[in-house]
Amino acid sequence: MQPVTGSWGSVLATLIPLALVIALSPLSIIPAVLVLQTSRPKPTSLAFLGGWLVGLAALTAIFVASSDALGGLRNSPPTWASWLRVVLGLALIAYGIYHWLTRHSHTESPRWMRSFSTLTPTRAGITGLVLVVVRPEVLICCALAGLAIGSGGHDMAANWILATVFVAVAGSTVAIPVLAYAGAGNRLDDPMAQLKDWMERNNAALLAAILVVIGLMVLYNGIHPLLKHA
Repeated sequence: MQPVTGSWGSVLATLIPLALVIALSPLSIIPAVLVLQTSRPKPTSLAFLGGWLVGLAALTAIFVASSDALGGLRNSPPTWASWLRVVLGLALIAYGIYHWLTRHSHTESPRWMRSFSTLTPTRAGITGLVLVVVRPEVLICCALAGLAIGSGGHDMAANWILATVFVAVAGSTVAIPVLAYAGAGNRLDDPMAQLKDWMERNNAALLAAILVVIGLMVLYNGIHPLLKHA
């Protein structure tokens, strides 16, 4: 296995920003807070966390396997990989601009989120899994992460470690409130309610800013190799 230097550092430099766009999104944090306000908060929130992490891991693994199957990825990232980063970076920026322009019409969480208070543990686990698939920015970031891991030229064990790091960072903002509540219980009710209210009021603007910043980083990572080989 290769040490966490050189190409490892390059892959991690790509993975961490992608994981952060998922982790810092209000649409990741607000559902994690809402499941703590159900009638059975501890099992429901833990089930939601499990579904969320399984979804992130499965989606990332699919893209790692897909990029590996395309071949030509063991030496250096091919030109098509750089162009894909350019396209997906532009998509993130466009999605962020859309959220910014429509931010005044999204001053609270989506209606489907407000049904979280009635979730059972089973439904919470399924909901966490489904949310990974239906959110475009999560899908794009997992695709880019899988591409970065699959094109890194590492062995399978290293790929597992890199994917674990990505999933851990991406899922951290869901895991932190859920695990904190599991340990502290009702003492976190008021802080979580205040956090939910603040993020509901500002979710569109926050998401827009995060998407544009990460989109610019992804776009740069795509353009830079193309300019080097021009």
